[in-house]
Amino acid sequence: MRTVANILMSKTPAFNFVDPDAKVIEALHIMNSVNLSYLVVYKNDTFYGIFSERDYSRNVILKGLHSDSCAVKEVMSVSLPVIDMQDTAEHCMELLNTHKTRYLIVFEHNQFKGVVTINDVLREALKSKEMVFDELTLNQAMEWQDKIF
Repeated sequence: MRTVANILMSKTPAFNFVDPDAKVIEALHIMNSVNLSYLVVYKNDTFYGIFSERDYSRNVILKGLHSDSCAVKEVMSVSLPVIDMQDTAEHCMELLNTHKTRYLIVFEHNQFKGVVTINDVLREALKSKEMVFDELTLNQAMEWQDKIF
């Protein structure tokens, strides 16, 4: 399977950034304008976290906070799994499932490189489905052969 580096190369360069001190309402406007479900919270070459639609619903709306007075840094996700450029898409699937998250943060030599989303990994799995299914079919055929002969 392909690596995180391959996945990031196939993605459009990230343009969905928000300042940690920005108000949530500003972040929502940015998310709407870039048509994505998350923003990278980033300032002065420092990664702070991810602000997502899920963060908004769980940490703002359900807690009775107001998007025009609450800062992104107060409600963003910070405990996300970190992956390396050489990790495989399969490893990403395992982490997404284990951590019940939609986002994996990519670092290389302590430098933020991007975000791999659950959708990125699904696209990768769909690209290689023929390879997966062919391998399954081959294994089944070999098992049947052993049983018949």
